[in-house]
Amino acid sequence: MPSDPSSRRLDPACRVGMLSTYPPSHCGLATFSAALVGALNEIGDRITVVAIDDGGPPGHPSLQRLHNGSPDSVAAAVHTLSSCDAVIVQHEYGIFGGPDGDEVLELLAAIDAPAIVVLHTVPLHPTDHQRFVLEGVCDLAARVVVMTRAAGDRLQAGYEVDDTKLVTIAHGATPPSLGGPRPPSEGQPLELLTWGLLGPGKGIEHVIDAIAELGDDRRRLRYTVAGATHPKVFARDGDQYRQSLIARCRRLGVSDVVTFDDTYRTVPDLMRLAGAASLVVLPYDSRDQVTSGVLIDAIAAGRPVIATAFPHAVELLDDGAGLVVPHGDPAALASAIRRVLDEPMLLAAMVSRARWLAPSLRWSTVGAKYQQLCETLGLAATASA
Repeated sequence: MPSDPSSRRLDPACRVGMLSTYPPSHCGLATFSAALVGALNEIGDRITVVAIDDGGPPGHPSLQRLHNGSPDSVAAAVHTLSSCDAVIVQHEYGIFGGPDGDEVLELLAAIDAPAIVVLHTVPLHPTDHQRFVLEGVCDLAARVVVMTRAAGDRLQAGYEVDDTKLVTIAHGATPPSLGGPRPPSEGQPLELLTWGLLGPGKGIEHVIDAIAELGDDRRRLRYTVAGATHPKVFARDGDQYRQSLIARCRRLGVSDVVTFDDTYRTVPDLMRLAGAASLVVLPYDSRDQVTSGVLIDAIAAGRPVIATAFPHAVELLDDGAGLVVPHGDPAALASAIRRVLDEPMLLAAMVSRARWLAPSLRWSTVGAKYQQLCETLGLAATASA
């Protein structure tokens, strides 16, 4: 009697296609994809990357690129990806060609391999065309991955999708390679950290205002803002936002405790920076963010978080790994920071909870879930061929 195909491994390894922006592009999507490729490589899968040309620096000459709007490039990408057992497609509206990236629909329809579409954005109030694109993407996918329960709930409530296709897999993270998280020593300042590419909407001005509200208590902390201006923001507005933050610090008299560091760091370097902080602050203005890679990275580093009440923060921090505050409310931020300054046991409890959550968020754990999904779909496609 033949064995159940779902119980055997593809031989010699699962061939996985990856369609996404990719390093050296400096964006969260490219970083996510490279980390997932690394995790799948560690497992032993064979990965073929087709990098979407987003106007960033060219990648390695051997890396195939998809040039949006080029029929020849699209055809080449389809041919390459169709040779895989399964294809992982990272979806954001802004990375594919056409209005709201609608060229992805033709691409997905042409790929002759089961597609796993990873949704990085699920708008709460989409335009009609955004809804059309996202519903079309989900219809053409064999599986649809969301990274939080909030994203899945929003998708099911606001869009016409096949619920049986939905899979929740957390955003992965790279934990610090050296040492573990350390609480601040007695008498040492509380080290606050915000990192990521800068631009309006990051809400860093609210943290600066909160520090000013702390009065003399601000001398018990240090706040580091790590990251350069986002390349697309810089191309449009120059370094205006960053310079406005520096000027705000001078005007409010907090320049002595706020440091701006635009040093470029690799992912391991960023995680070491996070691991050395006492607390990560995510003061984002967006009320619509269902996935935050920086939030995941912070928890994977064992660091507690103070965040505004965007959906991913509410979901991940609800059992003690951090504090959630209202959007755009420096007084609430100041109150949360003062609590951590005055209650050492609170900080210790948040660190403990973050460390408990961290293993489930490592790329090795997340990669194994994607590998299992790819293999299951690849075997099913082979069996039905």
